[in-house]
Amino acid sequence: MAAPPPSPPQRRLARQARQKFVEGVCAGLPDVDQAVLDFLTQLMSQTGTQREMQSRRDAWLLYQQHHGDWLARMVKALRDALVPPVSATRDSRTTGAQFELLSDDVVENKIAASRMALTITEQVSQQFDTVRQRTQSLEGQDLDSNDILRPEAVCLIVVEQWCDAGLQRTDLLTVVDPLQRDLANLLQKQYQAVNVFYVEQGITPQNNLRARVRRTDGGAMAGSDGGAGGLASQALAQTRGAMAAAHAAPPRQSQPQGMGTAFATGMTPLSRARLRAQGIMGQLRRLLTQPATGIDLVHAPPASAALAHALTAHRVQADTYYNGVATRIEDYSPAAVVQLAGAVRERSTELKKKASTAGEKAIIEVVALMFQSILAEDRIPPAVRVWFARLQVPVLRVALAEPEFFSNSAHPARQLIDRMGACVMGFDATTINGSALEAEIRRVVQVIEQYPETGRRVFQLVYDEFENFLSKFLTEKQATSHLVSVAQQVEQKETLAIQYTIELRTMLRDMPVRDEIREFLFKTWAEVLALSAVREGPQHADTITFKRTAADLVWAASAKPHRSERAQVIQSLPGLLQRLRQGLVLMGVQGAAQDAQIKVLTDTLADAFLSKTASIPQAHIDAMAKRLANLEDFIGDATLGDMPFNADSIEMMLGIDASSIHVIADNGAPVDDAMVAWAQELQRGAWFTLDHNGASAQVQYAWQSQRKQLHLFAATDGSSYLIQLRRLAAYLQSGLLVAQDEEGLTLRATRDALAKLDANPERLLG
Repeated sequence: MAAPPPSPPQRRLARQARQKFVEGVCAGLPDVDQAVLDFLTQLMSQTGTQREMQSRRDAWLLYQQHHGDWLARMVKALRDALVPPVSATRDSRTTGAQFELLSDDVVENKIAASRMALTITEQVSQQFDTVRQRTQSLEGQDLDSNDILRPEAVCLIVVEQWCDAGLQRTDLLTVVDPLQRDLANLLQKQYQAVNVFYVEQGITPQNNLRARVRRTDGGAMAGSDGGAGGLASQALAQTRGAMAAAHAAPPRQSQPQGMGTAFATGMTPLSRARLRAQGIMGQLRRLLTQPATGIDLVHAPPASAALAHALTAHRVQADTYYNGVATRIEDYSPAAVVQLAGAVRERSTELKKKASTAGEKAIIEVVALMFQSILAEDRIPPAVRVWFARLQVPVLRVALAEPEFFSNSAHPARQLIDRMGACVMGFDATTINGSALEAEIRRVVQVIEQYPETGRRVFQLVYDEFENFLSKFLTEKQATSHLVSVAQQVEQKETLAIQYTIELRTMLRDMPVRDEIREFLFKTWAEVLALSAVREGPQHADTITFKRTAADLVWAASAKPHRSERAQVIQSLPGLLQRLRQGLVLMGVQGAAQDAQIKVLTDTLADAFLSKTASIPQAHIDAMAKRLANLEDFIGDATLGDMPFNADSIEMMLGIDASSIHVIADNGAPVDDAMVAWAQELQRGAWFTLDHNGASAQVQYAWQSQRKQLHLFAATDGSSYLIQLRRLAAYLQSGLLVAQDEEGLTLRATRDALAKLDANPERLLG
């Protein structure tokens, strides 16, 4: 039965709500304008290359000239959007389809607006959903695609008027962070104000899921906003927007030089991925907790007896046929994957027949759609997808017992699937089949299947085991293992050198020691002590000797007013110089360079014979020697700062050939702290695309050192990239290192499930 047409009072309320929204947005735009201006002013004050600074100054000057015009144009465009009402009914059957060519500028504007709307919608979705439902209940139809109440409509006006005011589109990319942040806050407040207005007028949205499933004129099922279809529509719209942004993104050169990811988006890609994950999980949570499904995400009732029996009957073992499909599990061909995908669908249909509640049917359907998406992921080798298919029933049992699986991205079952999927995406069928990684995934699945009661505990158990496996698997190759050992020693050596230097400075702070001796001890001998401690051990005889040498050198270089002291220096000098030369040889300093260092020291020692200054008491020298001998008891866990690091230092440590090792050391490039934190959170096994010196390589993150200062990436061609922490953060910030799977397998599967529910929302309860 067709819904009755809206009455004039209803249309008037909807029109008043839009006017209230537009006027509120217009009133708040000056604050958005000021935030953009402040950002450009602050950006202009930052140091950079001459080209960067000139680009920032040009952007600031241009904005100073045109921001008033931009503000006025936005206000006019927003108010013009109310006349005629954007909700006016249009009959496509009478107007007919219209086609027109769009200019590049129009397309670029739509792309930029969709990017902004994607981020803003994630923040305002809850308030906007309520506004949309209430407006729909008044007008009897969904909001038009260009309705001014939609965030994407507002964003399009912002972008179009930016360009029409004479501002550069590249500058818009520069200020997109404060612009979309303040605009999101503004829209959030206005949606709240509109909802308050609706409540005052007694307008409440419908909450019945089935009531929102309606038939279009053609008989196809469609979901209205706020129900299964509406929530899935949000996910689908975000997916399309993200895909459009990804495929139509402007080349990197179009962005101002030196502008990092953190400035361009306001957060790291990892943070954005987490925010998107929260949005998608929130949409799924609202979908499943509709009154029609009645799912309690906290306290789940036990599965009905018929469904529990059916789940038990569908447990399969590794050496049996898979759900009646005429192919053994050892068949890893693409055809086998297609058969398994069909089996997944058939099994879900059978299980839904056994379900006794709408909630059970909804859970079965969502899990089935998620596994359909996982099995359709071409980047996962067929051998692994076959094993993923067998996780459907165990995951379904977890989801029925713990519906938190749908609302918590950190659920062990999700984490396990995400980690296994991320680790195999860089392999093809020939490299994964029969590998230790494929065998471990097979073992993990079999362990899960063998547990009679699959729950959070078993998934957490095998997840921890898989992480332990990765720590060994990724570095098990002899060359990689050797490199990891060397890199760990390099970090340990450089850390000790810094700590030794700090302690030496502390001990010599109040001693009358010549600057030449101080510089030698701080810059050279601290390196000798550190290298000896790493190679031989901190309490090895050689290391103890080198520590004692530091104390002897300080005493020998101090003033010697007494003849007996000068005689003692002359007697001990040959041995002291010999130990100094041994330390320099350990550092690789030989020949003329070594002679030059020794000459500076001997000249300083000679001056000590003629010095009339106060000498260093022997008690102080003895205390220093004692402290040096047990220095490791005093040095703390000082944070490792800038670490001199290159291929030569690796070869010097253990004498290996570093020709296949690309050492990417810190070069002092400015990097955001958030990017450094992101670099320290990278997960082992994840695949990245690395752009280094103009060459692109597919690399897998294999290892990080104990202090997270060194990070190792292994390429498919056998070469390795050892990257220092801040340089790694700089690569992430500039887009030279890009994750191949930022979202995660289960989140992408959830997004796909919502999109399919958007196309056919009745399947959720069918």
